Amino acid sequence: MALNPPITDWQGKRCWVLGASTGIGAALARTLAARGARVAISARRAEALEKLAAELPSGRALAQPLDITDAGAWAPATERVVAEWGGIDLVVFMAGDYKPMRAWDVDLPAARAIIEVNLTGILNGLVSLVPQLLKQGSGTLAIVSSVAGYRGLPKALVYGPTKAAAINLAETLYLDLQPRGIGVCVVNPGFVRTPLTAQNDFEMPYLIEPEQAAEEIVQGLMRGEFEIHFPKRFSRMLKFLRLLPYRFYFPAIRRSTKL
Repeated sequence: MALNPPITDWQGKRCWVLGASTGIGAALARTLAARGARVAISARRAEALEKLAAELPSGRALAQPLDITDAGAWAPATERVVAEWGGIDLVVFMAGDYKPMRAWDVDLPAARAIIEVNLTGILNGLVSLVPQLLKQGSGTLAIVSSVAGYRGLPKALVYGPTKAAAINLAETLYLDLQPRGIGVCVVNPGFVRTPLTAQNDFEMPYLIEPEQAAEEIVQGLMRGEFEIHFPKRFSRMLKFLRLLPYRFYFPAIRRSTKL
């Protein structure tokens, strides 16, 4: 049963991908444009956006530089996208930050930066985006979280809690907005080969490429899913571990991660 309106025809759809300069965001922008969507792409680095926009089909790309942690930058950015296309059908909060961290080596400036990008940045955007979507009476918000938000994991001391909060935020948004015609979904990837995961010094099980992740997201949106999680072999295993009592969960994680 679809919990959101399925997006079955991408031709002409007005999509905005935040965090589109590299990794899954860039791959998703390419995938959406290839299916006929118009794609606004945002990130902090304007030169990377312009390079990506030049790769996309003519007339389907709008480069909109934006630092999502800058609350004051959201209103003019949203106004420009709406003025260009007359509305927004899909917003994907892809921007994220990550730094491996253990309890004995907390990097407080880095921790604050992760929280600002992974959580506060989404809240900044909602202030401008929700009124626009309610005015339209349609549209979908996709919040990219992570399977690291399911339960506590080693080296995810700050990243994990922000992703758990993002999952909870998406659930709460769904309860508020779905009755008013707005779709809300949460995307929980496993390990994807990106500049962020390149920081990891451990083996990443079921590692996939950004293009595979982008296709999984598109397929989940087409099915109207609330939670889009992948790769299934890995995400389903973590879903099972999430159900375990702590006396079983903690030893299982220690055995599997060797940390």
